[in-house]
Amino acid sequence: MSRIKLLKDVVDDIRALSESLGTLADALETREPQATKQEETKPALTLSDVRAVLAKKSQAGFTKEIKALIHKYGAEKLSAVDPKHYEALLKEVEELEE
Repeated sequence: MSRIKLLKDVVDDIRALSESLGTLADALETREPQATKQEETKPALTLSDVRAVLAKKSQAGFTKEIKALIHKYGAEKLSAVDPKHYEALLKEVEELEE
């Protein structure tokens, strides 16, 4: 291959790279940062998370109040509480004065 042909190939590769970098830069400008999305998304509460908090409050003497709150959310026991109510239930339990 001649030297001119090699140089032309290098120039073509540099132009292609430049276009690719431009496309990548445009995509990064329009995309929301991943960290922001991860911070906004809270991990879902599990039954064991809620049970741990309620157990501590129960040991602190709030057993009757906790049972009343569980009944308030339409259940006889914690495992019957709808998971969509876990966050609200925890908020109310944490507000109980020690």
